[in-house]
Amino acid sequence: MDYAFRAVTHTTGIIIWRVENMELVQVPEKSYGNFYEGDCYLLLSTQKVSSSLSYNVHFWIGSQSSQDEQGAAAVYTTQLDDYLGSSPVQHREVQNHESDTFRGYFKQGIIYKKGGVASGMKHVESNMYDIKRLLHVKGKKRVTASEVEMSWNSFNLGDVFLLDIGKTIIQWNGPKSNRQERLKGMLLAKDIRDRERGGRAEVRVIEGDEEGDSPQNMEILNDTLGERTSQLKDGRADEIADQEQKSNLVLYHVTDEDGHMKVTEVASRPLAQDLLNHDDCYFLDQGGTKVFVWKGKKANKAERQAAMSRALEFIKAKNYPITTNVEVVNDGAESALFKQLFQRWTVKDQTQGLGKVHTRGKVAHFTQEKFDSSLMHVMPEVAAQERMVDNGTGQVEVWRIENIELVPVDPEMYGYFYGGDCYLILYTYQVNNRKCYLLYMWQGRHATQDELAASAFQAVDLDQKYGGEPVQVRVTMGKEPRHFMAIFKGKMVIFEGGTSRKGCSDPEPPIRLFQVHGSDPSNTKAIEVSALASSLNSNDVFLLRSQTGVYLWCGKGSSGDERAMAKEVSSVIVQSAQRGSEELVAEGQEPIDFWELLGGKACYASDKRLQQTVLDHQPRLFECSNKTGRFVAAEVTQFMQDDLSESDVMLLDTWDQVFLWIGKEANEVERKESVTTSQEYLRTHPGNRDPDTPIVLIKQGFEPPTFTGWFTAWDSSKWSVSGLI
Repeated sequence: MDYAFRAVTHTTGIIIWRVENMELVQVPEKSYGNFYEGDCYLLLSTQKVSSSLSYNVHFWIGSQSSQDEQGAAAVYTTQLDDYLGSSPVQHREVQNHESDTFRGYFKQGIIYKKGGVASGMKHVESNMYDIKRLLHVKGKKRVTASEVEMSWNSFNLGDVFLLDIGKTIIQWNGPKSNRQERLKGMLLAKDIRDRERGGRAEVRVIEGDEEGDSPQNMEILNDTLGERTSQLKDGRADEIADQEQKSNLVLYHVTDEDGHMKVTEVASRPLAQDLLNHDDCYFLDQGGTKVFVWKGKKANKAERQAAMSRALEFIKAKNYPITTNVEVVNDGAESALFKQLFQRWTVKDQTQGLGKVHTRGKVAHFTQEKFDSSLMHVMPEVAAQERMVDNGTGQVEVWRIENIELVPVDPEMYGYFYGGDCYLILYTYQVNNRKCYLLYMWQGRHATQDELAASAFQAVDLDQKYGGEPVQVRVTMGKEPRHFMAIFKGKMVIFEGGTSRKGCSDPEPPIRLFQVHGSDPSNTKAIEVSALASSLNSNDVFLLRSQTGVYLWCGKGSSGDERAMAKEVSSVIVQSAQRGSEELVAEGQEPIDFWELLGGKACYASDKRLQQTVLDHQPRLFECSNKTGRFVAAEVTQFMQDDLSESDVMLLDTWDQVFLWIGKEANEVERKESVTTSQEYLRTHPGNRDPDTPIVLIKQGFEPPTFTGWFTAWDSSKWSVSGLI
């Protein structure tokens, strides 16, 4: 087998083999994207993730392939998995039902060709002109093209067709096909011309509703296909599983006792990582749309090797289509897609936010690197990772919602937020002498429904006053993004309830407790919590304010930077008469008065945490639609800027925030429903996502670096700003 896999190196990219007479034969790169219906293939994708390589192995089954060829492909997949140290994610792909991951490798599209190795079909070399075929092109984002009968009977009004006769390729656009489908058809035609014909073929276009404008091209079509004798029918819509169906998760424990598969249901959504035992194997059924197999690292060898075949037995037992996609993941080398199905996923020595540490016997000292704002626009990928468009030194205006209207907030009160209010914050900054805008909608936990609705309405109104340029960010109380905190220079205070309206404020509580998060002016805020000992946490600094004194309580896990920032923010919380009198209290050395103010001692979170700046979840791009009455989010893998279509609404999920990108030609309904769309996405996400995740609304042409940084080689001149206003 080492001989068959000699092409495998540490270089990123893809390698494809075809099963020929039960042997693996490497496919020439010029033929990538072409698959014979009578054959089976293996595809290895190698990608760099952080400092290591990740592998995905796909075996592709043609609709006309034999059982022997399918079995051989499955065996070779297992052998390649062993060859690479059992680290790859394995995928079973069936023609016409490929996963988004598989389709993402072929940006120009996939071509299904009739025949196979058994009928003497070879992958074509370039400059071959003895060809006559009709290709039916389907799909907007990820295109597939199938060889169909050379007849007008193969045509319909809703799709794109390519007549390929060697030196001429004619593209016929159905009258009901959309612009994106026509563009993808043209890209595929040019790809055939350049890769298979060495650039020596002519591409022509016929618009299906204007055939009279192309008499010469129509003559070629009719000479090749015969005269059209009947009216063309409408095309069939692509079947896409909706998000509700995908969110129906069930985890099964699978054993292979006495050679017979035994499947036991373990749990349904939401799923916890702790349910997976290293000694066992599991099936994760995603509503019948996809089945994952998880192989524990300590499971017996027979169970691990039989994982794929057992998954097919499971699909058959559940009466799912044989085309159901299967993904096999190894314990410790899970795919990003698999991990996102769990409510929380941690890896060794990694944790996120507050809570217990996922490491044993050690607590690492964590030093946060200083934030360099000068990199934001020169290196947008840094802006994306840091979630910062700049260092927060731009111009700020703040309004509060009062009686459904906007009321300016006194600049002296900037940075104070009350849980009973809603606020709009307009932030203006400059990039290359051009003004850019961020419009934050901060919504208090105790604000009324009328105020919440009014904040959204007023945001739209303010957005229109600035020509639709502002990037809108919905911020739920307690979920403030880093840049939002940076605006207030480390002096941001959130009061649990109440309001800052004149004459409406509640009486000042005699005792208040604030939890201070942050280690520098760009990430610090003080949040009011219940004035009880149980609210304390060893990882943070707390400010306890009473009428008799002020305590700064420093948890054992807090750093020097965190303590310094707590002193800074205390200057805006503590009343002027008490400033400078704060008493510093180390955890474990509290005076009796301290506990009495908190109602007595009580248990609180005291585990230290290991902090790491590790990206837990890979960013994912989706095309969103609810046109059919069902919410559908179709993933675009291996995404790039070209995948952002002007007629679409696209959703970029970076886990701790969700971007909604609106193309300039997106329909009015999708524009108006954009925030609802993103909330629906979070609600139906299999990983039981936090519904308060910040949502960032972006219009085409006004993308901030926090968004563009997730795309490789973003071209800021791709869309003319003048044409978008």
